[in-house]
Amino acid sequence: MLTDSHCHLAYPGLHERLDEVLQHMRQAGVNRALNICTTLEEFDAVYAIAQRYPEVWATVGVHPDNEGVREPTLDDLTRRAMLPRVIGIGETGLDYFRLGERTVADLEWQRERFRVHIRAALQVDKPLVIHTRASAADTLAILAEEGQGRVRGVMHCFTESWDVARQALDLGFYISIAGIVTFKNAQALREVAVQIPADRLLVETDSPYLAPVPHRGKTNEPAYVAHVAQALADLRGVAVDVLAAQTSTNFDRLFLQSIS
Repeated sequence: MLTDSHCHLAYPGLHERLDEVLQHMRQAGVNRALNICTTLEEFDAVYAIAQRYPEVWATVGVHPDNEGVREPTLDDLTRRAMLPRVIGIGETGLDYFRLGERTVADLEWQRERFRVHIRAALQVDKPLVIHTRASAADTLAILAEEGQGRVRGVMHCFTESWDVARQALDLGFYISIAGIVTFKNAQALREVAVQIPADRLLVETDSPYLAPVPHRGKTNEPAYVAHVAQALADLRGVAVDVLAAQTSTNFDRLFLQSIS
């Protein structure tokens, strides 16, 4: 039993062949997936998939790197978060990777958007799905400031240092590992992955992106989370069935406990 804790089934490459993608998922022993929202404009499509397929859940959020889209209000997020089968807030966070000619100070709109998501998560008591890229210090600082020790969630597609992981864990967050852990040049991530406590570990695909070896360069899909799980199990010296059961239990504890 495996759970893909982060995928984008409404994106091109997956959405137009959903029945096939979910059949592949089941055949690979992946029995659940969390379909992530990245804009309010996309939410209806994301939510429709969760309504149609009982093995798929949904989130609501606006990705930090999305510009020129509808800016979410607290009400936008909380109303959608209370719908059946919506179990998280995000994908949210900070992304300073594509600054271009801008400075970090110019991205105050990102930080304010992030704060709105944190406030929504606290209001509806649902976990955050956090994206952080080239922005870990600010991400953690805002989580600590706005969350006040009461917000929970997951650092998705984690690629940061052990120090960042430790700080996130200290805030009560989970760490999710994607297919990057199978890449040849990802030794630093592998060294972090073996240190994450078993009861705080999740696995994901972030599909349709970041397909793991042996599918690297192809369209990723939830079935391939089995390769992520196998790579992590090998690194951590446990049976893949044990890791699959543990990460699925962790997913339940984080995302489903408050709605059961």
